[in-house]
Amino acid sequence: MRSLNIKQFVWLLLILSAFLFLSSCASAPRIDYVPKTGGDYVVASWYGPKFNGRPTSSGERYDMYAMTCAHKTLKFGTELRVTNPDNNKSVIVTVNDRGPFIRGRDLDLSYGAAKEIGLMEKGVGRVRIEYVGRNMRYAKRVPFIPNEDSGALVIQVASFTDKSNAFRLKKGLEVRYKNIYVTKVNIKGKKYFRVKIGKFRDHKKALAVVQNLADEGYEVFIDTY
Repeated sequence: MRSLNIKQFVWLLLILSAFLFLSSCASAPRIDYVPKTGGDYVVASWYGPKFNGRPTSSGERYDMYAMTCAHKTLKFGTELRVTNPDNNKSVIVTVNDRGPFIRGRDLDLSYGAAKEIGLMEKGVGRVRIEYVGRNMRYAKRVPFIPNEDSGALVIQVASFTDKSNAFRLKKGLEVRYKNIYVTKVNIKGKKYFRVKIGKFRDHKKALAVVQNLADEGYEVFIDTY
């Protein structure tokens, strides 16, 4: 087999880089996505007993029988009509969690919602989603911002006793935000895993991020670094 010269090797690297870039863009969810009028077709799956009773990314406890779902970017409280085109059965669900984090999937329905539209047996399938509205009780108020003399700021998005919940939320936040990490603290012998963003030296930037997070439905807390 003939070896590549330097010029050919450089061109090969450029082609491979472009291919990887386009592949990653194609799989990345759109920020501030809302289903178009008339609906969009997406790939849905479902999750059930393993997560039942555990905190969702919105802070609510997951109830596998409730009509809820997980989406990577839609604001918590977003209500969607989900229709299974195989049987034309529909259900209205509320976004209260982040996910799914498996390539090629766009929506994770609760066990109850998947059963309602006949997606249980199939497990994964194409559905149509339509925007119905938003339950604004999920939107949170912006907390107090320390004064400019406080120094650098850090934003705490959530705190969990379960490590896996913290890293699941971290993965969801990374779709939209940067510099996210998980810290561990011990309080009275109990471990807590805190999901944080920052640090921010610019208080205006911190406030903008906090406003976005609060509007999405996160119960944020601001502290000095």
